[in-house]
Amino acid sequence: MTRRRLLAPLFGAPLVGGVLSACTPLTLLDRLGPRDRGARLLARDLPYGDDPRQTMDVYGPPSAPKHSLPVVVFFYGGGWEDGRKSDYGWAAQALASRGFLVFLPDYRLVPQVHFPAFIEDAAEAVARAAVLADGYGGDPGRLAVAGHSAGAHLAMMAALDRRYMAAAGRPGLIRAAAGLAGPYDFLPLNVPAAVNAFGRAPDPTLTQPITFVRRDAPPVWLGHGTADVVVHDEDSILLDRALKQVGARSELRLYEGLNHADLIATFSPLFRRKASVLNDLASFLHREIG
Repeated sequence: MTRRRLLAPLFGAPLVGGVLSACTPLTLLDRLGPRDRGARLLARDLPYGDDPRQTMDVYGPPSAPKHSLPVVVFFYGGGWEDGRKSDYGWAAQALASRGFLVFLPDYRLVPQVHFPAFIEDAAEAVARAAVLADGYGGDPGRLAVAGHSAGAHLAMMAALDRRYMAAAGRPGLIRAAAGLAGPYDFLPLNVPAAVNAFGRAPDPTLTQPITFVRRDAPPVWLGHGTADVVVHDEDSILLDRALKQVGARSELRLYEGLNHADLIATFSPLFRRKASVLNDLASFLHREIG
């Protein structure tokens, strides 16, 4: 299997149509962009650990569901060194508007921690979401993980490497996994964000989601823009191919002309007409977790 490098740090791609630039202004969508009316904030800052960064918010449909909702734990990106959930409510609301109970965690970042601490946080957040889901109308038996960029890396590591969910006390909990513009096969480490996050790992291969492909993996959905020069679409192509080669279920969607930030920006009503990313992801999740 060919190992490839990240093409650039996990920041720096322009957003749709040049209206915004770099990943950081994605956070402006939480302040400036229109919100999905079909979703609401149900709870804020629920702890899943003792650190101030180990909390999560919960979003759901506008009214109490008649039946238990499928659950999605969504991880935002930021190169494992930046980001906060308060800036990504728009993304969680977009998923909630499609009929999911959505948990949006913060997690510890570099330089406070290094690999594997942020993945351990992801697994603990998923395990805690399962405990809390019933109280907000969710079904913990129908739980998926999803994420964008570095958040997609967290989601795939939690879903594919059994050790993390086992250590969190909930092996087999994750029923499906989705990644948007994620880095899955980026050795050798060649950019500061990756070096800072993973450079201390004794065995760098254990930092890579592609290392842990397995026949009995949860179903996987991978979305990537063909114009992404931050994390090239080859990362998703390689992971999709590797999963299929071992007999796992994987679905790959490539979006012509979208770059790194465009892909997640299409969750916002401002840019949703640019591509069917949100609908495609929601359709996959409804097929797999109800």
